[in-house]
Amino acid sequence: MKLSVESYTLKEAMIYSQRIAQLSKALWKAVEKDWQQWIKPFNLNINEHHILWIAFHLQGASISDVARFGVMHVSTAFNFSKKLEERGLLKFSKRDDDKRNTYVELTPEGAELVIRMYNHYLDTEHSILEGSLALKQLYGRFPEFLDVMAIIRNIYGEDFIEIFERSFKNFKESIEEKDTHEVVIKNEILMNK
Repeated sequence: MKLSVESYTLKEAMIYSQRIAQLSKALWKAVEKDWQQWIKPFNLNINEHHILWIAFHLQGASISDVARFGVMHVSTAFNFSKKLEERGLLKFSKRDDDKRNTYVELTPEGAELVIRMYNHYLDTEHSILEGSLALKQLYGRFPEFLDVMAIIRNIYGEDFIEIFERSFKNFKESIEEKDTHEVVIKNEILMNK
């Protein structure tokens, strides 16, 4: 949907665009640093970790799904998935009812690595988490980013949001806190692929 120029001024558009660009860049820099510190001991980069996470929570995603949900080019998703396959963490497959698409699934070693990473989450600093704690204390919950979700929905579409919501639902349902420093995977199917 293209908005008519009368619905906003050029000044408003420019200020909004610059504000969102600056805030997004600052937020991404902190997220990227936190993410890299967390996965560094496991010899993974962000794309590889994201692919493992997607495969774990979507339980057999196509390379196209990985690319779309991982916000990466299909060739990037395929190439990093291939590296994970070479490490024995992922396996490629075709489905009888869908020979056109290539699917990725975690191997038992890949699932075990994801679980180990979850259990070592608190071993590194998380500036995003720390920066959000004041809001959690004030409102009793972490920020939900409803405005950002609406923007993402308008940019990437309803399919993206559906995959996002499904993966986080699976994530929430698949883990249980054993104590404040360890999680247990409740769904044995995830571990026995």
